Formats: sequence, C-alpha cells, structure tokens
Amino acid sequence: MQLHRLEVEGFGPFRARQVVDFDAFADDGIFLIAGRTGAGKSSILDAVCFGLYGGVPRYEGGEKRLRSDHCEPDDPTEVVVEFSTSAGRYRVTRSPDYERPKKRGGGLTVQPAAVQLDVLVGGEWIGLAAKEREAAHELDGILQLSREQFLQVILLAQNRFSEFLLAGSKDRQALLRRLFGTERFEDVQARFDERRREAERALGSRLATVAARLDEGERIVATGQLGAELGGGTADSTGGPSEPVAPAVTTEKRLARLRQAKARADYRAERRAAERADAEKMSSAADAALSALRDDQRAQVERDRARAALARLDAEEPQIAQARAEWENARAAEILRAPINAATTAEAAAVFARNVESRARTVWEAYDIDAPDLAEWAEERTRQTGAWERASQWELSAPQLDAELVAATEALDALLLHREESEAERRTVPARLEQVTTERDEARRLADRADDLASAERAAATRRAAALEVARLEAELVVADRALADASALLAGAQSTLAQLRQRRLDGFAGELATALREGEACPVCGSIEHPAPAEHADPVSAEDIDRAEAERDRLAERERAAGDAAASLRLEQAAALTKADGRDAEASATEQTRAAEALAQSRSAVERVRQLDEQRDALIERIRRLDDERDADEASLASARETHALLTQRVDETRAAITEARGDFASVAERLAATTAEVAAAHALADAVAERARRDETASIATAERDAAIDESVFDDVASVERALRSPSDQQALEARVSAHSVQREKEREILFDLELRTLPEEPIDLHPAEQESQAARRRWTTAVDEASRATAMAEQLGAAIDAAASEHARTADDAGEYEVLRDLADTIAGRGANTRKMTLETFVLAAELEEIVDAANRRLGDMSTGRYQLRHSDALAARGAASGLGIVVFDAFTGQTRPAQSLSGGETFLSSLALALGLAEVVTARAGGIRLDTLFIDEGFGSLDGDTLEVAMRTLDELRQGGRTVGVISHVEAMQEQIPAQLRVRATSEGPSVIESR
Repeated sequence: MQLHRLEVEGFGPFRARQVVDFDAFADDGIFLIAGRTGAGKSSILDAVCFGLYGGVPRYEGGEKRLRSDHCEPDDPTEVVVEFSTSAGRYRVTRSPDYERPKKRGGGLTVQPAAVQLDVLVGGEWIGLAAKEREAAHELDGILQLSREQFLQVILLAQNRFSEFLLAGSKDRQALLRRLFGTERFEDVQARFDERRREAERALGSRLATVAARLDEGERIVATGQLGAELGGGTADSTGGPSEPVAPAVTTEKRLARLRQAKARADYRAERRAAERADAEKMSSAADAALSALRDDQRAQVERDRARAALARLDAEEPQIAQARAEWENARAAEILRAPINAATTAEAAAVFARNVESRARTVWEAYDIDAPDLAEWAEERTRQTGAWERASQWELSAPQLDAELVAATEALDALLLHREESEAERRTVPARLEQVTTERDEARRLADRADDLASAERAAATRRAAALEVARLEAELVVADRALADASALLAGAQSTLAQLRQRRLDGFAGELATALREGEACPVCGSIEHPAPAEHADPVSAEDIDRAEAERDRLAERERAAGDAAASLRLEQAAALTKADGRDAEASATEQTRAAEALAQSRSAVERVRQLDEQRDALIERIRRLDDERDADEASLASARETHALLTQRVDETRAAITEARGDFASVAERLAATTAEVAAAHALADAVAERARRDETASIATAERDAAIDESVFDDVASVERALRSPSDQQALEARVSAHSVQREKEREILFDLELRTLPEEPIDLHPAEQESQAARRRWTTAVDEASRATAMAEQLGAAIDAAASEHARTADDAGEYEVLRDLADTIAGRGANTRKMTLETFVLAAELEEIVDAANRRLGDMSTGRYQLRHSDALAARGAASGLGIVVFDAFTGQTRPAQSLSGGETFLSSLALALGLAEVVTARAGGIRLDTLFIDEGFGSLDGDTLEVAMRTLDELRQGGRTVGVISHVEAMQEQIPAQLRVRATSEGPSVIESR
C-alpha cells in the first residue's frame, strides 16, 4: 500500500484546505514532519487514519473533537486520502458529523457523516461506494489490514509506540489478539472429540504422505545425479514419475539413503559457492585492470595534445614579440594624440579667420561709405530700420488681408446656410432612433438565450455519445456474461471431478497399504505379523491424477476470474455511460441534439443583428448630441464671423496709409529696408572678422608651443614618428589580447604537460582490446558460476525440505496409536489446567509463537542499534499470584550476561528497543496479512530523548527502511533531524490560530 495525496479542511488545527503530496518525497525516501509542539504534526496522521477507517484512536472513549475549533459555522470539514494497492488507485473522501446552521430558520442542525470511495479507471474517477457500510466493506478488501494492524505497521502513532514493549502479558495478549485475530482458538476445545474420531483415518493419510515425500526426495536425487542406488521409487534422469517402492526397503533405510544424498548435495553446493567466489574475484580484478588501462589511454591522448599545443605556441613567439613592441609604442603615442590634434586644429582655424576677414573688407569697401567707427555707424542705421520693418510686414500682408476680408464675407454667408440645414435635420433624426431601438430590443431577447442554448446543445451531444456507448457496451456485456457462465460451468465440473478423485484416493489407501504387506513382516498400522484379510486395491488413483485435476481446476478458476473481471469492468463502464445518457436512447438523443443545434444557430445569428442595430442606434444618438452641440456652436460662430468681418475692414484701411508713408522714394518698403540692412550687415561682418582673426592667431601660437614641449619630453623625435606609432583603441585591445592569451595558454599547457610527463606513459598508443576481452570472459565465467551455485543450493534445499517433511511425518505415525489417550488429557491442557504447568491457554501458546517471531525480527535490528549489547527475549515464566503469563518480554544485557525487565531501560534505550520491536511487529503482521507490500510508513515518537550517537543509529535504521522504494515519514521537532532530513513538511500555527502545512 502506498499513500499518494492527503487533503484536509476544517479538521483538527487546520481550517483552510491543506494539501500534502506524498509522491513529492518518493525520490528522497524519507521526510520529516516538523513544527512546534501543538502545531498539529500528529493531526496529519490522524487525518490519514480517519480517512481510511473513519476514526482516530486518541479521541476514542471521549469527545470526538475531529472538527476544527477554528471553523466558522458554515465552514466544511472534510478529509481526502488518495492511495494505491496492487488492485489499483483509490480515493476516499470522508466527513464527520458536526453542527452547522440550519438552511431554513435559525439555530443549528447536525450535518451527518459522509463517505465517498472512488477508483481511478482510465484516468477518470468512478464511484465504488457512497455509504458507510459499503465503503467499509470495500476498504476491508482493498487494504487487507484492520485499523489496529494499520496503526501497528504503517502509522506508528504517538503514545502507542512503546506500548507493546512495556505492556504486561494481559495487555500484550489483548493487543496481539486484535492484530492476529486469534479468538478462533477458543472454539478449538469443542472440536477435539471430532478429532479423536478422525485420528484413525488420519494414520493412512499420514503413511501416504510419508511415501509421497520420500518419492519426491528420490526424484530430486535422480534428477540431480546425487549418487548411489536408492532402494525403491527412484525417479529417472528426466524427472519422470517414480517407480513403486521395493517391498524390502524400509522407510528408515530410504531416509538414510536420502540423508547421504543430502550430504553430497550440500558438498556440491559448497563447492559451487567456492567456484562462484573465485570467479567473482577474477572478474573484479579484470574490471579493475581494464579501468586502469582506460585511464592511462586518456592520459596518453591528453599528453600528446599538450605537447603539440606547446610546440605551436613556441613557434608563434617571434610574432608575439613583434606585437608586444607595437602595442607598447602605441600606448606611448596615445599620450601625445591630444596635443597634436589641438595644434593642428588651432592652425587651421587661424587661416580660416584671416580669409573671412579679407572677404568681409572687400564687401564693405564696395559700398563706398566713409565710417571711421563701424560699430557706431551700424547702430545708428539699425534704429532707423525698426519702423520700416513693421511697414514692410504690412506691405507683404496687404494681399493676404484683402483675401481674408473676402474669405470672412464668404464664411459669414456659409454659416447662415449651415444653420438652416441643421435645423431641418434635427427635426427628422428622433423618429429614426425610435424605430432602430424597437428592432434592437426584439433581436436582443432572442440573442440572450445563446449561452443556455449552447450548454443545452453540448449536453445533448454528450448524451447522444453516451447513448451510443450504452448500446455498444450492452452487446459486449451479453458476450461477457455468456463467457462467464460457460467458465463457471466448466469450473464446477472440474471441482466435482477433483472431489471424486480425492474421495477415490482416500478410499483406496487401505488397498495401497495392503499391497506393501509381506509375510513375516510387521504391519505398519497394527504391528501384527499376520495378515489374514488384506484389503484389495481395486480402483487406484495416483497422486499425479490428483495433481492434474487440481491444475485443471486452477486453470478454469483463473479463466472464470478473468471472465468475471471483464464482465464487472463492462458493467462499471455501462453504469457510467447510462448516467451520462440520462435515460435517453440513441434516436431520442439524436433528435434532441438536432433541435438544440437549430435553436443555437438562430440565437447566434440574432447576436450579430443586435450588434449591427446597436451600432446604428449609437450613431443616431451621437448625431442628435452633435446637432445639439452644433446649434450653440453655430450661433457663436455666426457672431464671431460678423465681428471678424468688421475688424478686417477697419484693418485694411489703416495698413494702406502706413505703407505709403514708409516707402519714401523707393518702389517698395521692402526694397528700402533691404538696401539699408545689407549695408549694416557688411559693417558688422567686417568688425567681427577683425576680432576673430586676432583671437585665432593667439590660440594657434599657444597650441603649437604645447605640442612641441610634449614631443620633446617623449621618446619620439617629431610629429611624423608619433603619427606612425598611433593605433586605434580597437587595434590596441586586439594587440593586448593576443599577447595576454598567448602567455596564459602557454603557461596552462606547460602545467598540464608537467603532470602527465611525471606518469611515464608509453609513447606507443595503448591497446584496450586484450583487456576488454579478458574482462568480458571473466564476467561470463562468473555468471556461469553464479547460475551453477544457485541451482546446487536450490536442489540441496528442496531435498532437505523433502527429507525433513518425510522424517517428521514418519516420526508422528508412531504417535497416532496413542492419540486417543492424548486427546483425552488435552482439553485440560488447552484450558491451562491440569498438567499445564505454564498455565498457558492454547491462544496464549499461539500468540507466544507469533511473539517469538516478532522478537526474532526485532533483534535483527536491535543488535545493530545497540552495538550488540541488548537482545529481546520471549519469556514464558509464571506470573505472580496467578496472573496471565506466557507472553512476557525481557531484555538480555550482554554486558552483564543477565536478563532484566524492559521497564529498567533508560529513555533512549527504551526508544531504540521500542522502535526495533515495532518494526519487527510490522514485518510479522504484514506477512500474516498476505505479504502485502507497504510502501509508506510513518513514525510519530519523541526522538528528543536520544543522545547524538543514539540518534545517529536511529537515523541509520530509518534510512534502511526506505530501501526498495518505501517512503518513511518521521514526526519530530529535534533540530538534528531537521538538519539531516532535507525533505520536510512543516506544520506552522498562524498568528490567527489555525495551522498551515508547508512543503520544503
């Protein structure tokens, strides 16, 4: 059994839904459930137990506080457990009964408990049971563990961990009775009278069993060619049926010969085991030699590569030296780049300034104006041109003013016409809006049903598909039921045949024994040497006939089970399909789907019509709003147009008078202004050029002096040598990178080659083929030796089992004659009275045997955990004052050589002993439950009582538990465990009160 997922809501300390994914810890194998005391760590295990079995042990006998105290009245309480077994994957959803507000009226009502069991089929959850009794019955068959067994082997819960170790015999018996179900032994006493009557009949059966076991052993001897001639009933070399036993050979002699053959088989097994060990050593040595040779080959290849790389780098050294010199000169010249560029730029600017001055003087002299002070003359002319510029602008804009006046007149006429048209449109638009609104409302009523009609159409399609599936499954189910009926009939016939053969076999035992009687030899039944009336063996039935009938019965039973599983699977699928079809057949569902599709198409077309009408309506509403807005704007525009027309008329008259005054003797104001402006510009240009030329000459002189001084202080002779050495920044970076990379790579290759040369590897290429061939041959020899050793060991074990069984059965035949006297006294012994000096009942005796197995299983771990000091031992010593006895547990201390009570152990010792005993109990209970696989285990106990070394031992034991794919969950708040176990579930109490589960 393996847990996959847990969901809790409104349970214990958890109010909001918490999800635990156990599959996330499958790779780690072990995870820690950590948190502060009282946060709710153990409540996770409570939720698992409640989900699977509907109860939590620590709340039994008192108030069932399963619902969270943090829940509001309307909050749900629910636990979902998802798990898998060999039968499949299942999900249990369970809720306890709790009070909730009434849906009608005031006050509270009890919400009844609920449970739902689902199975995963084809990726879909299918319901198995929805009632408490049905779910419990299904879970019993699925889990194969009672709740007590589950708590003892999977959930080692808090306060129950050491209960089994420290309990008295009476309490331990009660616990073992619940785990192993030994109540049936109380009925044994009543059946002993029947056993006395059956004792006579059992003798013949026992003799036949002894013969069958001897035949089986002799067949094994013959098959394995284990030795000498056996007296009778030896099997041929092909493993065929044994021959009849020779009359002269007694059972003791046959057993002695078989024991001799067993000794030869043991010797052969030991020899094959030694050969296997030798072959394994040779295979390991060959693998190690091959691995070392492969390492040398890789080193040889790396050495040759390093040599070639170092030679290439040495050959590049001259070019690298040249690049290094070029890079160093470029760095020195880079310092002089700025002074040289500054001097060159300054000289060019001075020449340009002198040319500008010459051109400006030529232009000024062309005007033939006598002005000693150019700046004063230019300023006077500038003041005069101020008024002319305004007149020039008016002169240029005069045509535009005339055009504006014409345009203002036309705009005024257009506004008057537009006002009349808008008034006419404003009277017709409202009627159109009312018509469109009516059409829109009618289409919307049809379109609003689109979603409902689409859902109806999808549901109809689903029902149609399900109805077709129902029809198909009905046909398949008829075939499956017919196959199941045929298989059941065949199985019933096979069972009847087998019963008849067994009865004939029992009836013929007397005749079979009579055929072995010889004159003068004692009868194995009564001991008489006279045989006056031996029985006849008229209707012989061999063991092979019984085996063949049983094999046929088993084959037909498997066939019936497969047919039953197939029919049940089809019924599950049919039930799911019937639910989806909702009671409709294929024809009705097809008609329903067609009608739904037509209605959906009409509704969807109405959606587009609504959109179009909405657009038309919105456009009409917007048009009405704009017409209302335009009315006020038109009135304002009309008033503004009239005012603009009057202002333009006045401005045109004033502009014409100002232009006439400013024109003077020139053809236009612009012509007079242009002539004066040109003269002023020439004067300014000449004055500015003279000043700029003087400044540039001084700058050039300073820059040239600085450049010459910088060159004198450098390693260069002149400007030309500096310019030859200059390189761009990218070229300098490339040179530097080339030099550095060469140096780094050369040093790296030298270090690699130095280490490899020290290994003195051969110069010739290493050949791996011989070593690989030897390794493969050694592995084949080892594999062959393993197979031979396994066969020899298996044969010795089978022969030993046959000998032991035959000897045991043969030894008991002598006791059968006195069985009546034994049975007469046995009733008192079973009840713990009479000669039963240990006062142990039969049930106690059976539980003592189970307890011995549990103690043996526990000691396999406790010896390692206590470094060989402690061992648990079963004690059947009498208890004081007639108390229940026979199920005691004591601790053997190797340091003292004495046994002592388990209560005398310290806290840490008690923990380790309890852990070992609990794990041993889990192993035995698991085996008794059918050998089910347990892939999930939880341990909830205080690890805080352990010191560091003991905790390490406990952690090592827990680590061993996760082997084989098992996932182990440990509940603890010990910091050392939190450091050693990285995979964790942390339970944290929030500041509001409820707890939350966080995964790390």
